[in-house]
Amino acid sequence: MRTKHMKCLAGVTAVTATVLGLSAVPTAASGHHEHVVHSGESIQEAVDAAHPGDTVVVLPGTYRESVLITTPGLTLRGTGERTVLAPQAAETPAGTSAEAPAGTAPAKTTQGAPAAAKGPRAVNACAAGGNGICVVGTEKNPVDGVRIRALTVTGFTKNGVWASRTDGLSVRRVTARSNGTWGIAQEHSTRADIRHNTATGNGDAGIFVANAVNEEGGATDTGGTAIADNAVSGNRIGVTVRRVRNLLVDDNTITGNCSGIFVVGDESKPAAGAMTISGNRIVKNNKLCAATPRLSAIQGSGIVLTGSESTVVRSNVIQDNAGATDFSGGIVLLKSFVGALNTDNTVQDNLVSGNSPADLADRDTSGTGNTFVGNTCATSVPAGMCAE
Repeated sequence: MRTKHMKCLAGVTAVTATVLGLSAVPTAASGHHEHVVHSGESIQEAVDAAHPGDTVVVLPGTYRESVLITTPGLTLRGTGERTVLAPQAAETPAGTSAEAPAGTAPAKTTQGAPAAAKGPRAVNACAAGGNGICVVGTEKNPVDGVRIRALTVTGFTKNGVWASRTDGLSVRRVTARSNGTWGIAQEHSTRADIRHNTATGNGDAGIFVANAVNEEGGATDTGGTAIADNAVSGNRIGVTVRRVRNLLVDDNTITGNCSGIFVVGDESKPAAGAMTISGNRIVKNNKLCAATPRLSAIQGSGIVLTGSESTVVRSNVIQDNAGATDFSGGIVLLKSFVGALNTDNTVQDNLVSGNSPADLADRDTSGTGNTFVGNTCATSVPAGMCAE
């Protein structure tokens, strides 16, 4: 809430705001404000009161609520591991979609900010979908420039952080732990920066980027989305990129999942791919995950390409991934669930060792233009793909 003292308090820090009992103070001459949320208060109420460019600071505590963000340029910042978002004691049952249900976003005020929730724990569309933090725009008006920083999202039936119709979303130093589907996920979004996060123990992928969750269609251009410097462990799949193009998966540490990185394409056009997977450490992803209606069992997979084109897999360290499934091995090329082939991919200068049944495995025997160059490894299928 703005106070009548804004002019004289310009430039005052958040610490001073807390001492004076103020919930919002200017953070710069630009007029952007900082809203401070104390333990026991509602994050959503502060988000609803914020304007584009404002920051919501969430102090240490466990906040049993879901937070829906529709305001562009908003920063939601916690205090690291001490700021925790968890479901309400009686969480609304999750719907069939991970996306916020259509038509349920809060009404806008004349200033463009969502109307205040009715009560500090009112159920919003994010909670109704079983998600922790949601950033949701529309096809005509994507939400741009939202930043999520330094907090933990845990125990939600769907996703820890969910984004749809966003541009320039930045998620950093967030821990997404023990959520039912994805830790950090987005669809219909461009130019995201997902960096320095921890995603562990989630039911499906720790980090998930897709063109769309509930509809078919060709791969979409993410505009250079970056998934970088994250620690991803104990999920079904570490990082899944599904029916997207033009992104970077770089310098992540991925271990203890059923599969490390999974690139998913299908027969739709344009095909998935045109991405770079580089500098990752992918070690001992040896959990066994049972088959699903769309995938056979997964175990011991480092990097898997299915139905991908023009993807570069370069300078990764991939070690000790072992299993006996179709996807098992260090770097594996396999036609997709619907038979789409891999074409024109480059696997180059990777250190691939101790993987079973092979360090390199090109099982997409009908794929064309795929090259394996300069990889340090001991075993390959077919033989002869390791550098001498």
